[in-house]
Amino acid sequence: MSTAQLCLFTSGQPGALVCGVDEAGRGPLAGAVFAAAVILDERRPILGLNDSKKLSAKKREQLTLEIKEKSLAWSVARAEVEEIDRINILQASMLAMRRAVESLTLKPTEVLVDGNRCPDLMLPTRAIVGGDASVSQIAAASILAKTARDADMLLLHGIYPHYGFDRHKGYPTAAHLAALQQHGISPIHRRSFGPVRVLLDVY
Repeated sequence: MSTAQLCLFTSGQPGALVCGVDEAGRGPLAGAVFAAAVILDERRPILGLNDSKKLSAKKREQLTLEIKEKSLAWSVARAEVEEIDRINILQASMLAMRRAVESLTLKPTEVLVDGNRCPDLMLPTRAIVGGDASVSQIAAASILAKTARDADMLLLHGIYPHYGFDRHKGYPTAAHLAALQQHGISPIHRRSFGPVRVLLDVY
């Protein structure tokens, strides 16, 4: 879906604050899962918003600065590897989303979440499948979550350089799986994920 097809969702109520929410990092074998919440300002449009996966890293970085500057409110939150292993990745993603919404400096009147599940919030909440490619607020949240997680994985690469986190960001690429076989499991690997779990008995 092209960026021209994205719409700024409005509730039609005067003074309503619609928040978009998305996560990044459900699939990787390592690192935290991140979520972002964004309330855009319809008076200050941001051109080029789209699903973060459809944008280049350079474009995501540019849009991140603009989103943070022009939004009425934004927040990024995370759920740690230990939480992922304890409550599973789906529940950890919901937890990160809830933390992001609850950390906003403005209380939204409605929350729009990418996907088919909603975090447990004391607010009107709606799931929108493909929302990151159709709703501007969700697209903005997907960009903030993605850039925050990528930045965190670059920091972790400095601590654990032999896994190649700077390239694959923790996703189960062939190079990452080979590094796991060679070097074993690091403290930031998700032990509940299959490719990591099978190595627990080896190392």
